[in-house]
Amino acid sequence: MKLPLIKFASLIGIVSLTTTACAQPNEGATSNRTTSQSIENVEVSDTMTQSLDSYLRQVLTQAGIKTQITSIAPSNLPNMYQVNLAGQAPLHITEDGKYVIQGELQNNPSKQVVTKTLPRSNKEQIGQPVSTAIKSAMLANMSALKNMSTKTPLFYTAVPGVIWGATLEGVPFLLSDDAQYITDGEISVIENGQFVGLDTEFEQRKNQSVLASLDDKQLIRYPATSTEKAVIYVADDVNCPYCRRLHQQMPMLNAKGVTINVIGYPIYEQSPAQMRGIWCQTDEKSRRQAFDKAMLQGEMTPTPASCTADHVTPNREKAAGLAVIATPAIYREDGVLYQASFESPEFLDFLGVE
Repeated sequence: MKLPLIKFASLIGIVSLTTTACAQPNEGATSNRTTSQSIENVEVSDTMTQSLDSYLRQVLTQAGIKTQITSIAPSNLPNMYQVNLAGQAPLHITEDGKYVIQGELQNNPSKQVVTKTLPRSNKEQIGQPVSTAIKSAMLANMSALKNMSTKTPLFYTAVPGVIWGATLEGVPFLLSDDAQYITDGEISVIENGQFVGLDTEFEQRKNQSVLASLDDKQLIRYPATSTEKAVIYVADDVNCPYCRRLHQQMPMLNAKGVTINVIGYPIYEQSPAQMRGIWCQTDEKSRRQAFDKAMLQGEMTPTPASCTADHVTPNREKAAGLAVIATPAIYREDGVLYQASFESPEFLDFLGVE
C-alpha cells in the first residue's frame, strides 16, 4: 500500500524568499543575518517534515496499519505522500491523512508531450468529468497505453491532480493528471481514526454525472404505475440470469411507485447483436415489448434490415464510468449503487418504498 505525500518545497521557498528579501543597509550585518535565517529556515522545514511524518504515522497506526512504516516521502501522485511499508507495497496518503490509495504506481511509457501543469480541481468539481483541456493533455501523454481514447471516462477526485478513470469495459484506475503515473488502486477514506471504505461522496457524485450524461431516448423506461416514489437505473444484459429475475419483479416495483430506467449494458458475447435488435424498434412501446420477450421468454427480436444505427453502444460507453462489476447493476437517481441482493427486503428500504 502506498501513501501520497504532499510537497513542502513551495512553502519552504516562500519562507526563504521572504526572509532573504528583507535586506538591510549594513552588508555585513545582512550577510550574517541571512546566514542565520537560512539555518533557521532549514530547522523550521525539518520540524515541519518531522511533524507531518509523526502525524501520518499516528493516523495510520490508529487506523489499524500494523506493518512497520520504514519511511514517508512525497509521492509521484500530486498532493500525496508515499508511505513505505516493510515487506509490503506502499500506500499513498494526503497530508491531512484523510484519503489513502493502495496500489503500486506504474510508469507510463508514453512520451510526455504536454509538460505544463493545467489547473487542478476544486471541491465543487469532485465527481465531474475532467475538462476538455485536461483530457486532451492527458491523452496526448498516453499514446503508448492501450485502449485510451476520447471515449475513456476521466473524472476529478477529491485529491487535486489525481484523476479517476475507467476502461470502456468498466475497469477503474487512478493516474496523475500529467498521466505519468498510473495505478489500479482506488481512493479510500479515513474518518474518526478508522478506514471507512471507498470515497462514497466521490462515487455518488461521479455516478450522478454518468447518469445525467445518458441519452434518455436510448433508455427503456418502465414508469411507476402509482405515485412515483423512487427512480432507479439498471445496467442490464438480456442473457444475464439475474437480470431476468429482476425483470420479473418490475411490475411489483412499478406498482410500489418505482420508475425503472434500463441501460443496455451487454456483457455476454452474443448480447450486443441481440440487444441491437431490441433497441432498433421504432417506438418506445415496441422496444419495451421486445425487451420483455427477451427477458421473460428468452425470445430475441431480429434486427430490422432497415436499421443500420447502433442505439446500444453510445450509452454503454458512457455507462463505463459506472465501473459496473456485474449485471444487474442498480443505481438510485442520486447515484448510490445498491450492493446487496435485490430479492432481499433491504432493497425496498434502499428505494424508500414499502
